[in-house]
Amino acid sequence: MAEETLPGTTSDDRPDRIVLHVDMDCFYAACERLREPSLADEPLVVGMGYESGETHGAVATASYEARAFGVESAQPISTALDRLPRRADVGPGDDPAETGYYRTVDLEFYKSIAAEVKSILHDCADVVREVSIDEAYLDVTDRTAWDLAPAGDRTLAEGYARYVKQRIDREVGVAASIGVAPNMSTAKIASDFDKPDGLVVVRPGEVRSFLEPLPVEEVHGVGPVTARELGSLGIETAGDLAAADSSVLESNFGSRGRELHERARGYDKREVTPTGRPKSLSRESAFTEPTTEAEAKREVVRALAADVADRAQSRGAMYRTIGIKVVVPPFDISTRARSLSGPVDDPDLVESVALDLLDAEFGDARVRKLGVRVSNLSFSDADQSSLDGWETSDSDTPSPSGAESEAKTEHERETPDARATRDGVKQDTEASNPGDSRSDGSKTRRGQSSLVEFD
Repeated sequence: MAEETLPGTTSDDRPDRIVLHVDMDCFYAACERLREPSLADEPLVVGMGYESGETHGAVATASYEARAFGVESAQPISTALDRLPRRADVGPGDDPAETGYYRTVDLEFYKSIAAEVKSILHDCADVVREVSIDEAYLDVTDRTAWDLAPAGDRTLAEGYARYVKQRIDREVGVAASIGVAPNMSTAKIASDFDKPDGLVVVRPGEVRSFLEPLPVEEVHGVGPVTARELGSLGIETAGDLAAADSSVLESNFGSRGRELHERARGYDKREVTPTGRPKSLSRESAFTEPTTEAEAKREVVRALAADVADRAQSRGAMYRTIGIKVVVPPFDISTRARSLSGPVDDPDLVESVALDLLDAEFGDARVRKLGVRVSNLSFSDADQSSLDGWETSDSDTPSPSGAESEAKTEHERETPDARATRDGVKQDTEASNPGDSRSDGSKTRRGQSSLVEFD
């Protein structure tokens, strides 16, 4: 293939970087469809902590067909089954079209598919930041350009991004959505703008106009709680945030306010750098309305614990500390943690300890948000490339995705699908943060001091 000409070029005089954010669409479901082609176009739910025929566990990802029934990532399997019964359980009088397929998370298989995708990404870029099993940033500044192609209808950067998409589809058989922009935060927003199988290009001179009409929660780092606080200031869109008085934002949100203001204006100076090892892994969910219902809180903690343990396994990480985060109205934040005698990889223990910490102090509390975290991580000698989650706010803390960024977050995303209301629970940003700051494992504070909320 020596004669093949790639749709890009190089230039020694190019001030604007070219960043690709590659986000695999419903990755776990896409992998299952590779294994079972008959599942194509069918509602498909992949569950973690789920066994065939059972009702426990949580949704890792849901295909777009399943989402049409109200099934979302990080949702308890029991809730998903209420909205989308299993096809295998269909009765004589039931409509099969109102049912779907359920499969159990198979991380080893998904990691093998992800490795194929990563191989292509590293072949297509000199610098790749793998931020989850199904998403990555690529700096392709030295591979292509913002110049227009000879036909004049698109940039060379768009052609190069399309080449990356086509290679993933042709060589691996899964679909990717790609955002192309001069910085990381805009590229991430662009990749989610036209899912699934989308390609959105934001040229250097178009960043501000692209961001302006978007809801303020689309700005990277703005979760539901921050969006409500901004709304109380009359800030509803990214354009409103960009036009706001930075001193007012800083007085309300500290240095984070200044950072959000800059991102809304299209400024993001972070460079794409390879991912290192996180110090902790966490996941959070916010109720649409504060609740005192004990079982509702326990169900959310079970789902979060399963997700966090799954993430740790996907990274080959063991943990010595298990903790929870509890937010009560208005915005009082408490964290509780329990240290173990040694590092473990035990999903059942994560759930058990998290529930114990919740019940011991917050069983009757009126709660608006819950989180589960494992910290003091140690890693095996296996490949330590990042498979899920984020390291710090400076490393581009995502939306939260299930075991994928779509819960985003997933990122998963952890993202619009991460912000969808799920049976009274709305998914919020997750991040991997520094370890416990107090030896007794307890901390209570008021408000949010940084983009990384669970610290």
